[in-house]
Amino acid sequence: MIVIDQTTGEVVFAKNSNSLRKPASVQKILAAVSALTYFAPTETFTTTVSLGLQTRTLVIEGSRDPWISFNHKEAVRLGRTSLQRIEYNSLSSLIEANEEPVTKATIYYTNLYSQEVAHIKAFYKKQGITASLKRVNAHEAQELKGEEILQSSSPELQRMLAFFLTWSDNVLTERIARLAALKAGEPFDEEGVAVTFAGILETYGINSSSLLVKDASGLSHNNRITAAQVGSLLLKIRNEPQFAPVVNGLPISGITGTLKDRFTKTAPEAVGLVKAKTGTLNGTTNLAGYIESGDREYVFVIISDKHPRTYSAAKRVRATVDRILGKIAAPLLPQPAPQISPEPVVEQPEVVVNS
Repeated sequence: MIVIDQTTGEVVFAKNSNSLRKPASVQKILAAVSALTYFAPTETFTTTVSLGLQTRTLVIEGSRDPWISFNHKEAVRLGRTSLQRIEYNSLSSLIEANEEPVTKATIYYTNLYSQEVAHIKAFYKKQGITASLKRVNAHEAQELKGEEILQSSSPELQRMLAFFLTWSDNVLTERIARLAALKAGEPFDEEGVAVTFAGILETYGINSSSLLVKDASGLSHNNRITAAQVGSLLLKIRNEPQFAPVVNGLPISGITGTLKDRFTKTAPEAVGLVKAKTGTLNGTTNLAGYIESGDREYVFVIISDKHPRTYSAAKRVRATVDRILGKIAAPLLPQPAPQISPEPVVEQPEVVVNS
């Protein structure tokens, strides 16, 4: 654990803060900071589907949109574009554009995830069509495409960051972190993410030599980070406008996201005063973020990654963490208005008028 005065940078409490531990989803803080380091918060990602100029062909121009969902019901519920929508619309347009029955098709594509390519191929196979998917570059896609069928754009990056921080979305985190790695000039894989994360820490003067990154979302039990590293990063970004979407996207105690059901019973005095990222794996229950205490704010990181792998143990740890933070949290109360003493009343002498 580490607690840092956000105003002065003073470490007011630390215990084993330089011990390498499993971050779990606290790792997502690094992913969000990386994304905003290499992309503007207003960045969007667009996917366009067009009929090909040749018969029985389609052209999909992607941008590795991280927001596209494989689950259609989830996509509808969350206002996301589903891959199924793209598939059904492309199939319908392909059939309409060809007089002869379509049993074979060629789909040219750019910048799709390998899972999306496999999903599209399997979809067409279920419809009785053998689809050949061929990757092309952007220039070739322009030469091959004809009439546009549909276009889908993601929300702005800052909204997607808020979503994966608030609800701890693992797939969205992984995709955005890899996009940041690619933008940083690193490979589009976990090794590229690891180098990018280490570079982020070094940029802020935080020693990254002990950092061990196996994924961006924190799902791997092999990730390792220290409470001091996370705390230092949270301190560095707190008042930087560039990283406001990270701070604002963190769940709020007792109110939003993965903290919605926390603190209300265990430490009600801390409701609304904690902004933090949860991190949960079997045997691991973590929390890292910011806590208000009167006219001060503290950065805190608590990593508990060696408790029994049972639900009851995790529940006890969460309650303990909540109560610890409840001892720190305090609302900033308005100062009472100064009492203004009334001016003394001076009695005027009685004036007698002779008539």
